[in-house]
Amino acid sequence: MVQYTRDEMLDDDFYGEDEDTQKGKFLTFHMANEDYGIEIKHVTEIIGIQNVTEVPDMPDYVRGVINLRGKVIPIMDVRTRFKLPPREYDERTCIIVVNIDDKSVGLVVDKVNEVADIPDDQIEPPPRTKREGGGYIQGMGKIDEEVKILLDVTKLLYEDELEELDAVSQNSSE
Repeated sequence: MVQYTRDEMLDDDFYGEDEDTQKGKFLTFHMANEDYGIEIKHVTEIIGIQNVTEVPDMPDYVRGVINLRGKVIPIMDVRTRFKLPPREYDERTCIIVVNIDDKSVGLVVDKVNEVADIPDDQIEPPPRTKREGGGYIQGMGKIDEEVKILLDVTKLLYEDELEELDAVSQNSSE
């Protein structure tokens, strides 16, 4: 099983440095035909796909929970959350474990690319849309000729869903 901690993902020595050293660093990943990024400060680790225990009455994009070293972590399929066509999980499919408001959530993505430096002056505001749900796009990051869709992980799940997931993970661990 592939597994990386945030420390291993960053090239320089992470310990003893403040959060400013993580500014402008994004973990990039691929889904469908697009590249996305999330701020590295939210990422705790990357693990290979695991058996997911389904939990009834969850939104369709919440696949269930996993047991990660004794801690129950809810798992969200980002592809389903973005209403992208389904795809079979393969050896490149990963779970990015992020920390949102002191709650761990696993995000299933097609494949992880790299940690990229995207300075503030290379981030454009997201396109304006009238569609509900686009609020989780933080901006559009430019790297050379490529554009990465930068996500605000704190908005991927709504407040009531975070509370619901927290209740599920607490009940599953009791």
